[in-house]
Amino acid sequence: MGYHGKIGGAEDVVEVRLEGVVKSFGRVKALDDINLEVRDGESMVLLGPSGCGKTTTLRIIAGLEKPDKGRVLFGDRDVTLLPPRSRNISMVFQSYAVWPHMSVFDNIAFPLRIKKYQEPEIRRRVKWAAELLRIEDLLDRYPHQLSGGQRQRVAVARAIVVEPDVLLMDEPLSNLDALLRVKMRSEIKKLQRAVGVTMIYVTHDQTEAMVIADRIAVMDKGRVLQVGTPEDIYNRPVDTFVATFIGSPQMNLVKSIVRASSSGVYLEIGKSRVRVERRELYKYEGREVLVGVRPEHVKLDVEGDGVEGVIDFIENLGSDIIVHVRIGDETLVAKVQEEPPPIGSKVVAILDESRIRVFDARSGKLIS
Repeated sequence: MGYHGKIGGAEDVVEVRLEGVVKSFGRVKALDDINLEVRDGESMVLLGPSGCGKTTTLRIIAGLEKPDKGRVLFGDRDVTLLPPRSRNISMVFQSYAVWPHMSVFDNIAFPLRIKKYQEPEIRRRVKWAAELLRIEDLLDRYPHQLSGGQRQRVAVARAIVVEPDVLLMDEPLSNLDALLRVKMRSEIKKLQRAVGVTMIYVTHDQTEAMVIADRIAVMDKGRVLQVGTPEDIYNRPVDTFVATFIGSPQMNLVKSIVRASSSGVYLEIGKSRVRVERRELYKYEGREVLVGVRPEHVKLDVEGDGVEGVIDFIENLGSDIIVHVRIGDETLVAKVQEEPPPIGSKVVAILDESRIRVFDARSGKLIS
């Protein structure tokens, strides 16, 4: 059965805003001046490594933690000091957290009974949520009779059955096997679109983030580094952390010296020079920068205008071939479809000039 939208009667979804949120645990500053706006009905993914503050951010939005400074707003309503039950939110955790002594029906109905819904309405809503998650034939079973994926669907059904204003998900797929994760991430995206709920989703998996998000907030060390669409984050990273955290294989970052003259601007990489049309680089003449380019934007040839190197290693992944090219002390990775020359061969790596990103070697910030 396909997804078929809201059950009706729920409040409109709301935007979520964090303004100047700071949170410390002892001497550890978990969140350092977080400002973030999540739009009505969008899927926002908080992405970053372990310990970056994404789960703490989610718990503050949920009301499970109080910020030391700053405010949390749902629309125009300041909910900073409100308990979770007063926020009309639902949360799905990493662990499935289904009640083992309750049937699937009773697990899904549990929050409705807490809110004292009448039984006919409970049955109607449970049926709606179960059909949405394709578990309507499991309502009489108990959790020990379900697979991990089925238990996670029960947890999601229980979260949406009350039609929350905001749906919070904290790495909900991390306990599933790899194949099921791939399937469930697309299911969650379809579900969020069908229900139209504002969703904030935490993960450290960049592929998951790219699939599920309308926009991604990349976090590190308690700060939000960049917010943008998956395409923005991938193609226009603001610094080297974002550039290398998103993408597999990750973006190449190779050292280069800027050479600027009346004839133009060149990036000196190893013994080669690559011309770029970047006037903003003139002031960096003679300085070291980091040249960023995605592996799929590197072509290999036996001759041409590019960076000379030697093939050092080849990974054949079936649909793609990953080629490691040694350039002096550095390695440039190319993603190609055709069979490359053998290891040890001299090649020219031709960089797509329009796709080159140049970063400050000291700060890591994007220059061009």
